[in-house]
Amino acid sequence: MITVSDVSLHFSEKPLFKDVNLKFTAGNCYGIIGANGAGKSTFLKVLSGEQDRDSGEIIITPGERMAVLKQDHFAFDSYSVKETVMMGYPKLYEVSKARDEIYAKEDFTEEDGIKSAELEAQFGELGGYESENQIEQMLSGLGLEEKYHDKMMSELDESQKVRVLLAQALFGNPDILVLDEPTNGLDLESISWLEDFLLDFENVVIVVSHDRHFLNTVCTVICDIDYGKITQFAGNYDFWYQMSQILQKQAKDQKRKNEEKAKDLKEFIQRFASNAAKSRQATSRKKILEKLELDDLPVTSRKFPFVQFKPDREIGNNVLECRKLNSKDEDGVQLLNDFSLIVNRTDKIAFVGVEHNTISSLFDIISGEKKAESGEYFWGQTTSCSYLARDNNQFFNNDYNITEWLKQFSKEQDDAYVRGFLGRMLFSGDESLKKVKILSGGEKVRCMLSKLMLAGSNILIMDDPTNHLDLEAIESLNRALVDFPGVILFTSHDHEFISTIANRIVEITPKGVIDRMMPFDDYMADDQIRAMREEYYKDSDRKIKF
Repeated sequence: MITVSDVSLHFSEKPLFKDVNLKFTAGNCYGIIGANGAGKSTFLKVLSGEQDRDSGEIIITPGERMAVLKQDHFAFDSYSVKETVMMGYPKLYEVSKARDEIYAKEDFTEEDGIKSAELEAQFGELGGYESENQIEQMLSGLGLEEKYHDKMMSELDESQKVRVLLAQALFGNPDILVLDEPTNGLDLESISWLEDFLLDFENVVIVVSHDRHFLNTVCTVICDIDYGKITQFAGNYDFWYQMSQILQKQAKDQKRKNEEKAKDLKEFIQRFASNAAKSRQATSRKKILEKLELDDLPVTSRKFPFVQFKPDREIGNNVLECRKLNSKDEDGVQLLNDFSLIVNRTDKIAFVGVEHNTISSLFDIISGEKKAESGEYFWGQTTSCSYLARDNNQFFNNDYNITEWLKQFSKEQDDAYVRGFLGRMLFSGDESLKKVKILSGGEKVRCMLSKLMLAGSNILIMDDPTNHLDLEAIESLNRALVDFPGVILFTSHDHEFISTIANRIVEITPKGVIDRMMPFDDYMADDQIRAMREEYYKDSDRKIKF
């Protein structure tokens, strides 16, 4: 258990948290949510002791062990994958190292024999003999192929290191598990494995995530950070969201009543301020008015961008046909293999599965960003297409400010018109004059969404569009794509995003394509499709959870 008592933290004289009092108890998963900059990750650092606090106490039950998902992906480059995971359970790792050092001695003494027997007993008590199998199961469940399990961390790419560090945090049954964005870099299959793991986990879990389905699945309590306060709500993210809407409505209703009352009081004060007989009543009402104004606190600090895609023209019956497309990556690995597809005018297609590079390659080809090795594709005459790629950094390697940057893509060159689109994406006032090359990942995505809104296309291609966005922006984009009357081709690691938008699922596997006109949840639950996927992934390096 963790007890947080009167914890406060200031940054540049501004309170990030003030007088926070919370309890985190075993058997619960706590989702930490809040607007960008509210201090979610900082709060996790305060809990783990990585960040000092200004005042207050954080008390962990004596003898309990906390495990934290590490964010430095290069810290373990000199260690093997399995060793890195075992380091998540420091006591077991220390015993294992001491045991190995004794057995490596050339002049093994009687004293060493006694010590080794003690270490063997400790190793067994700590679960050391089962640890290698547990580590391998975790790594496989998180989508790291078996061939990487004995490699050095320095040989892995970023997404693979993320999986190893997550396995490190989970390993050894910690009493308290602290996870900052654990689903980042994971595919849907690995996220599903992690959800199952956390559902079975009986100790304390504290997590920050922008994945709504993940929060809904694993969380029993939501901790909302707003205006320096952290408020706990029993239930998952959807329950919190509905409750917050009710509370906001009540607060707005009360604010409106206060404003109406304040108006009446002001009129009374003005009317009778100079009337000696009424002056006492006027003074009394003035005090009431001051109290009303003092209590007039803002409802929430959250800001939802306004996302809306309006096609300039209606799409016709002929949309897109792909015929036997083939492509390879830079290392010559085959990605697309005779891929064919016909897209219809009402399609909102989610491309799912573990072949992420293959999907990105397809999107790059049909959007004109790169050429296929062979094959062809045809867009219908009425189609106009906008593409949001996974990596958009090439758009921002210049000295433009945000307004100048967006004007490049606008037929209307009036500053007020362009700033109107930026304002929808929360770039208002001086924000619209920031240089684009210093923008954060989330700000760049919001700029790209502004560009797409200006384009007026009737086809949207989006490669993991929720990357870098906060929950408010994801909610807004989600609603916009549900309402979009055109065609959408997209991929995402956000379960909620896929299940609410897509009406057709396409999965590109190592041995064939599965294409079904059905919602995503039905697709995942279908026994026939499950059997087909097992067959298509059999003998593949890419293991998936069925």
